[in-house]
Amino acid sequence: MAATASSPVTLPPKDVEAVDEVARVLSTPVAKLVGPDGVAVELPVEVHELLSHVVDALRHGQAITVAPVSMRLTTSQAAEMLGLSRPTLVRLLEEHEIPFERTSRHRRVRLDDLLAYRERRRVERRSALDEMTRQAVADGLYDDSGADYAEALKGARKSGDSR
Repeated sequence: MAATASSPVTLPPKDVEAVDEVARVLSTPVAKLVGPDGVAVELPVEVHELLSHVVDALRHGQAITVAPVSMRLTTSQAAEMLGLSRPTLVRLLEEHEIPFERTSRHRRVRLDDLLAYRERRRVERRSALDEMTRQAVADGLYDDSGADYAEALKGARKSGDSR
């Protein structure tokens, strides 16, 4: 069974010196965890990297949450994570842009599906921006002044309105 969306959010600590000390220890390639019985265990690379990211975020005053990717989110939580309104997210779900599950009347979105959608959209936006830049270079717009560019844009808008 997957985890629910109740992972706690951790706020930055007030004792920044303690976090700085942890960051110093984690800055070495190998770190160890010492248990209450004095037994030291070397941190696996994945755990070391995760702790480094967490400590770095806390040092920069950011709140963090660590959650399993199989966690299920409510539509409100998913919408907030994507920076969308809830109705917009629901539309994306109903258009099968993002997989979801129904639990009785409620929709639940898996975190890994949401992250995959966000990455797909990032790649699509980057591709569109690259294409626009390529086209602008091909059209010689980078050689033009700001006034020339504004005039070309104005002309393009006029020709688009006359269709």
